[in-house]
Amino acid sequence: MYLKRKIDTYLSEWKHSESKKPLIVKGPRQIGKTESIKKFAKENYTSVIEINFVTSEKYKHITAEGYSADAIIKNISLIDPSYKFIPGETLIFFDEIQEYPEIATSLKFFSIDGRFDVICSGSLLGINYKRIESNSVGYKIDYNMYSLDFEEFLWAKGYTSDVVEDIFTHMKELKPFTDLEHSIFSSHFLDFCILGGMPAVVREFIKNKTFEGTLDIQRQLLADYKEDIRKYADGVDQTRIVNVFNSVPVQLAKENKKFQLSKVEKGARFKDYRGYIEWLEDAGMIHLCFCLNNAELPLKGNCDTDKFKIYFCDTGLFVALLDDEAQEDLRANKNLAVYKGALYESIVGEGLVKAGYQLYYYRREDSTLEEDFFVRTAHSLVPIEVKAKNNKAKSLSELIKSEKYSDISYGIKLCAGNIGLENNIYTFPYYCTFLLKRYLKEKN
Repeated sequence: MYLKRKIDTYLSEWKHSESKKPLIVKGPRQIGKTESIKKFAKENYTSVIEINFVTSEKYKHITAEGYSADAIIKNISLIDPSYKFIPGETLIFFDEIQEYPEIATSLKFFSIDGRFDVICSGSLLGINYKRIESNSVGYKIDYNMYSLDFEEFLWAKGYTSDVVEDIFTHMKELKPFTDLEHSIFSSHFLDFCILGGMPAVVREFIKNKTFEGTLDIQRQLLADYKEDIRKYADGVDQTRIVNVFNSVPVQLAKENKKFQLSKVEKGARFKDYRGYIEWLEDAGMIHLCFCLNNAELPLKGNCDTDKFKIYFCDTGLFVALLDDEAQEDLRANKNLAVYKGALYESIVGEGLVKAGYQLYYYRREDSTLEEDFFVRTAHSLVPIEVKAKNNKAKSLSELIKSEKYSDISYGIKLCAGNIGLENNIYTFPYYCTFLLKRYLKEKN
């Protein structure tokens, strides 16, 4: 069963663009990159040349005579003469290029040559990306792919784009959902929180219509991620990387979710762990949310890179790291217990990243004021508060009312409640997170 993905539309637009360049699809492992590209290739090209540098190491020699298109095509044909290179009708798909990043040097020559379309993909590309980027700067396009977001999850459940448009219309018109709509979408969203968006997990859930077998798949995915650390983390302390990875759920459960290395290793300092946290981020396994020095624009130039929170790339993997008792409560009773706030904050952070945002938060040292996330529009800074219940958002109110924060005129509260507007606070249900960027763009 193929799960419809947003990259499907992107690939079609890429193929028909006038200024098309070789495409690199980046993202963590097992999120569906290869499956989506192969489906696109089968439906759009007469000839598909698929080179996998993991399963067929012999192709690592195709650049032996240089990186020109003709030299590489000649050597591919020597290895497999059945491949047909038809100008204008051929896609060359270099998969698992983290095993052979040198192939990126050829993208410049394929771009100039122009006879064939080229797509590259691979897991953990962030680890070697500086090397790839320097070899193909100006001659490639990057696409960041993630596990399924909630919109793609709804597609997997059988909902059409009309349903998504209806959700957006509710947001745009500030029209509350009916009790039935709210109940159904909230239930689907809680399922999504527990499952996450890894295709194998979602596919199992859709097939069985229960959570049966999904935890086993999630735990295997976690084991695969840790195996990647052992395989690809050369020249660094792999144990420290795994320790950070394992520590994330425990730290998210704290009231103060700022990541503390002292909780990872007694007496640990940032200089001891410099590079290890970044390794996980580059590998696409985690997202960092940096603390702003002040709640004002610009975001990127106004953050403290030594203060941050960490979220998993996929909330379902975060859930799978919880203890057995919590697993049973979640899947059997949908009781989130101590992790309720952490779970919803994690899924909102993940949703913002998948929408294209970098994550930022704010904690004022001289008060209890703390805001979960910040995004920006063309002219404004927009604070976003995630509430486990539909209670008052005190920090959000202070940020909007205080003259100290001149870049802020309104805020967004995400909670279990319905749509509303009061005192310049726009309230939306959690399940609307995936539409926030579109909403803010049209609002402004």
